[in-house]
Amino acid sequence: MTGTRPHDLVEHEMAVLFRRARAFSGEIAKEVHPGLEPAAYALLLRVDEVGEVRLTDLASYYGIGKPTASRQIGLLTSLGLVQRVEDSSDRRSAKLSMTEDGTARLARARAARRARFASLLEGWVDADTRRFGELLGQFNRMQD
Repeated sequence: MTGTRPHDLVEHEMAVLFRRARAFSGEIAKEVHPGLEPAAYALLLRVDEVGEVRLTDLASYYGIGKPTASRQIGLLTSLGLVQRVEDSSDRRSAKLSMTEDGTARLARARAARRARFASLLEGWVDADTRRFGELLGQFNRMQD
């Protein structure tokens, strides 16, 4: 690693973390469904988080174009993980929601993800683990 400023260390470690997170996201996506792409996995997480969501809101949340979001949602729909439901406030449009199978598969993948993190953090002192989580949370909130 080059540079001696604290910001240089953070930048370097974040680059390593992002690279590993992309690979890890791909692994977890495959645990949800063998045909699931990492980009679609991210959208699936958001649909699960909010319950029902319009495609345009999903695209806006991730800063991607509607055609890209539509392609990923098409994949999620074809895999049986999400479904289109009528939007009660606007019958001309639809919202996306999780299917039962999608919810069950995602729950299993989350359990595997949590087990992986528990394994990675095994041996850490609880106070360090908690502080690490707090600092990550603080960093993530700065991005909002």
